[in-house]
Amino acid sequence: MNARTTRVVIVGGGPGGYEAALVAAQLGGDVTIVDRDGLGGAAVLTDCVPSKTLISTADYMSEFETAADLGVHLEDGEGDEVSDAKAELAEVNTRVKDLAAAQSHDITERVEEVGVRILRGTGRLVSATRVEATLVDGGTETVDADVILVATGATPRVMDTARPDGERILTWQQIYELDTLPERLIVVGSGVTGAELAQAYLGLGSEVVLVSSRDRVLPGEDPDAATVIEDVFKRRGMEVLGRSRMAGVERRGDRVVVRLEDGREVEGSHALLAVGSIPQTADMGLAEVGVELKESGHIAVDRVSRTSVRGVYAAGDCTGVLPLASVAAMQGRIAMSHALGDAVAPLQLGVVSANIFTDPEIATVGISQKDLDEGTVDADVVMLPLSRNPRAKMSGINDGFVKLFAQKGSGAVIGGVVVAPRASELIFPVTLAVHHRLNVDQLASTFTVYPSLSGSIAEAARRLHSTGS
Repeated sequence: MNARTTRVVIVGGGPGGYEAALVAAQLGGDVTIVDRDGLGGAAVLTDCVPSKTLISTADYMSEFETAADLGVHLEDGEGDEVSDAKAELAEVNTRVKDLAAAQSHDITERVEEVGVRILRGTGRLVSATRVEATLVDGGTETVDADVILVATGATPRVMDTARPDGERILTWQQIYELDTLPERLIVVGSGVTGAELAQAYLGLGSEVVLVSSRDRVLPGEDPDAATVIEDVFKRRGMEVLGRSRMAGVERRGDRVVVRLEDGREVEGSHALLAVGSIPQTADMGLAEVGVELKESGHIAVDRVSRTSVRGVYAAGDCTGVLPLASVAAMQGRIAMSHALGDAVAPLQLGVVSANIFTDPEIATVGISQKDLDEGTVDADVVMLPLSRNPRAKMSGINDGFVKLFAQKGSGAVIGGVVVAPRASELIFPVTLAVHHRLNVDQLASTFTVYPSLSGSIAEAARRLHSTGS
């Protein structure tokens, strides 16, 4: 296929869509994006960027508590010590939304700079080579395509027994419209989104109750890491209700009540629902043109993002591969490289690094403790608590650890977990080691700064050195 004449239509402007557009334009394609809400999608406008901005604000407030432990005391103009910081949620949310809008604007400028055409509206596949766009101004436009990429993302799951009203009962996309801090926030769901936002609001000053249907918070994560986070939650005053499955949520005046399946009721001022998401693939004409959909509604794709229909690709949360913006972006880039004939490597989920933006953060890459416990992987493991790290001591860091997994025999680094402030930055050297199959000796013999948190990564690698005995 001659890339210079290839017409590419991308439905959805999130990370999978706009990153694909940049690659397709670079390869000479004639690219059109059909997008309704603004480039960046939910990741930039209502999910990842806003939530991490909110979390960063809460983290900043926690520095006031750490300051006192370090011997730094804040005083007001009268010379009296200030013990508590106060969050003005209206101001916080204004900044959150402004930052998200600015990021979307920057993405739009970049995409337009390379000649991508943007149609504001929703797209529907008429055939495998044609997309009908229903524009936000009320018109319609049909666009012919040689290649179509579907990157429409996902939306919060809503249950019949827990209908959000946008005021007291909220999804994670609605919380940025709040003007006042919830007095008592009940967070339903202890997965990544629930745990992150529960701690954010706790840090901002709300009383928080976290309802978890499982034995512990973050049930899908490294158990040692999840234990650290749950201990931090409780120590800072969060009420964690384990093994407590929600039956329903209802509003009673200016209060909300979360009913549990065991008959208990939990009352609060607001409820935040974090009970998963569903793909935005309905009414898009996908099944009609032959695109295979899973029972969940996700689009079935292979490792180069192809669907079951020739010339139609899909990327991001609508595929259900891995709900990370970085994975969506990689899927989109891979799709365009494959479609337009550039060199391409299939998606490798085993080298994807992920991060949970709690405080401390949890970053992971490669194999997991579960793989080791279930016997699917034979590996040596070392875990070092950060409390022994000199830089951690200087910074008042008491919680967290570095864990490395090394393949038996070869010593290849095949996985890692970092629990620390800014673990999202610290995981990068471990990801490099996993991706490039470095062994523990190569990682251990690389210089680190002293003192530094990254020194614990090298130390863990040194402890995994095989003496052959």
